[in-house]
Amino acid sequence: MGLRFTVLGSGSTGNATIVQGNEKTVIVDAGMSAKKLDELMRERGVTGHQLDALFVTHEHSDHIKGLGAFARKYDLPIYANEATWAAMERHVGTIAAEKRVFMETGEEVTFGSMAIQSYPISHDAAEPVGYCFVENGEKLSLATDLGYVSEKVKRHIIDSDVLVLEANHDTEMLRMGRYPWNTKRRILSDVGHLSNVAAGEALLELMTDRTKRVYLAHLSLDHNVMDLAMLTVNSILEDHGIFYKKEEHPLRATYHDKPTPWDEVKRK
Repeated sequence: MGLRFTVLGSGSTGNATIVQGNEKTVIVDAGMSAKKLDELMRERGVTGHQLDALFVTHEHSDHIKGLGAFARKYDLPIYANEATWAAMERHVGTIAAEKRVFMETGEEVTFGSMAIQSYPISHDAAEPVGYCFVENGEKLSLATDLGYVSEKVKRHIIDSDVLVLEANHDTEMLRMGRYPWNTKRRILSDVGHLSNVAAGEALLELMTDRTKRVYLAHLSLDHNVMDLAMLTVNSILEDHGIFYKKEEHPLRATYHDKPTPWDEVKRK
């Protein structure tokens, strides 16, 4: 079967992604209630009993809202770095000592034949990370909640077969929006979120002959829409001479309220 995944939900209302290898299945983040996560998983024909572990990117509520209840319900080990554990401690309730796994940023762990590596990202959290998943030569990378795409991030996620990349906001929509200026400034900063333009510019360096698909993720409900994100990113690619036939176009959508279809990373 190979490596496959579904983004259960993406955005400020909650984030979670299931990644399934030939032997093991994990979930990254649990930013909705345990009940909601169960509903979304049911839509994709999977249950919490099939999961082997839960990985945490950072401690913001849209990534850990249901983490404690969900992990206890399914007796899951939770992987996070020490700083993230300290920051989310009071939000997740009691976690048995044997289920608390400290994974250093940059460390790689193996689940069956699937290798999972974390890498540092720039965001206003204790020690936020992204994750890359590799199995049988196939590579999936998750890269959201990025203030900017650093050289270190590029080194980790370049040459991905499939990339889930943040395109959080349209800059002008954000500037004209209802948020207070201090919130806007945080989002626009190097520890905030990636704009549509920044995502498109990053893809100029990240997409290679190996790249099959790019999912635009973590879109703001207030300051973005998927059609605009797609148009902006594609326009940047075309401005640099990168054109695709409609049926071969690599850009894909994620949703805040429904899961993406299962996607096999090896699929053309």
